[in-house]
Amino acid sequence: MTVPVLELKGVTKSFGERLVLDGIDLSVDEHEAVALIGASGSGKSTLLRCVDLLVEIDDGDVFLDGEVITDPSVDEVDVRRRLGFVFQAFNLFPHMSVIDNVTLGIVRGQGVGSTEAVDRGRALLEKCGLEGREKDRPDELSGGQQQRVALARAFAAEPRAMLLDEVTSALDPELVGDVLEAVRELKLEGMTLIFATHEMSFAREVADKVAFLHSGRIIEAGKPEEVLDDPKEPETQKFLRRLLAGGRI
Repeated sequence: MTVPVLELKGVTKSFGERLVLDGIDLSVDEHEAVALIGASGSGKSTLLRCVDLLVEIDDGDVFLDGEVITDPSVDEVDVRRRLGFVFQAFNLFPHMSVIDNVTLGIVRGQGVGSTEAVDRGRALLEKCGLEGREKDRPDELSGGQQQRVALARAFAAEPRAMLLDEVTSALDPELVGDVLEAVRELKLEGMTLIFATHEMSFAREVADKVAFLHSGRIIEAGKPEEVLDDPKEPETQKFLRRLLAGGRI
């Protein structure tokens, strides 16, 4: 059997008395894209942060290529070098140029030579539609362009998988399409992805599997056409009806 790139088994997390993740089981295979959907507060962002070891889990295990990465003895920095994380906020360094934002991590964290790093960064920026903007500062870019820089930065490290946390939520509607196109390119290149999204049309197009979270549990998962077009669980049906009524589907 093929070992999943990422796997969660019984992952539980509470903040105080609030149970946020309640025994999450999820596997993500090589080159697979998994979309996490659900209402705000359903646990999507916390799940991603647990995978990246930004949040310590209370119970269960997270595996990367079959290795338990939630064991206290594991080097968290090493794990994060193997995973790319793109946040809702762009988290770019405002005083640095675009190309320096993209290359800083691989130069300092992976020891990549500066020439190779710049070549890699330029190629990724071109793929993200940002050719010629290498010397700009983040505040000279639109929100959508800044988010594409963040995607290029994460991909520059050649991660084993990428985690995307509502990467379009902070953008004006007219900027969303360019960022989603950059994610489509990652998928076409075979990157393993877990992404939280409220863009159902995007989940339908890009995801191999959709997982619906409700009250910290995955209560329905399957192919996009199964979950989005013919949901079995009442809570999934209710969630999708609300999105439909709001024009989000």
